[in-house]
Amino acid sequence: MFSLLGVPPQVLFGQLLLGLINGSFYALLSLGLAVIFGMLNVINFAHGALYMVGAFVAWLLLTYLGLGYWWALVLAPVAVGLLGIALEKTLLSRLYKLDHLYGLLLTFGLALILEGAFRHQYGVSGQPYPIPSALQGGQNLGFMFLPNYRAWVVVASLTVCFGTWYAIERTKLGAYLRAATENPTLVQAFGINVPVMVSLTYGFGVALAGLAGVLAAPIYQVSPLMGTNLIIIVFAVVVIGGMGSILGAIVTGLGLGLLEGLTKVFYPEASNIVVFVVMAIVLLIKPAGLFGRER
Repeated sequence: MFSLLGVPPQVLFGQLLLGLINGSFYALLSLGLAVIFGMLNVINFAHGALYMVGAFVAWLLLTYLGLGYWWALVLAPVAVGLLGIALEKTLLSRLYKLDHLYGLLLTFGLALILEGAFRHQYGVSGQPYPIPSALQGGQNLGFMFLPNYRAWVVVASLTVCFGTWYAIERTKLGAYLRAATENPTLVQAFGINVPVMVSLTYGFGVALAGLAGVLAAPIYQVSPLMGTNLIIIVFAVVVIGGMGSILGAIVTGLGLGLLEGLTKVFYPEASNIVVFVVMAIVLLIKPAGLFGRER
């Protein structure tokens, strides 16, 4: 068996797989943030908390209603999306004409409230969530063992990410969304209900976070702190890709996940900071981000 710089292939490909899985979550969460910021100009700091809510909805559906993983994949994003629409209608809609800082402070407060409520009810220890029977086991590829569930997470995340990119960038609905961002009065004149479109856009953005929470539940334990541990990295991914850039969020999320995996192999001490080092370098060279447009 070959080795790269003395690293056995099983270790190298194993860490690359972990990096790809982390990158899939980074991409999915960053995509939701990019959709919300790109369309609504809101910096949604509650995104990590809503990711946690999605995982808890899956756990609650299983624990109290006996509804398993496949039901949760549909119901949890819908529940989180409806919660997001309610938050947008009652709170965020009042801040659109104000500075971005007000939206950031409001969503940060919402994140603390949601996390505090779940910590009070369920404590900080994680709740286990089983892998569905259809996705248990794995494949021996010779150079590494590939768990079926982790392969499913990567494929599902990529499908949702690129499907969302296509819908926003290549369809008439996406054109209406982008036009409503630039000139809502003109779009309203064509008979399109812009406030409803804005609410649905926010709901869809946070539903992506809820979906990521369901996908994460069998890999990481369902815990009130799971969103807090991830949201700072996800914000860094969005900044590197370019605030509001859909493709930037997807490509950067996956790329940084793989880079994190490689760093764990060759220089483990730097694996926790490599994303922020890349962010600092990108901001020095291209402040708008790799895929962002200068304003």
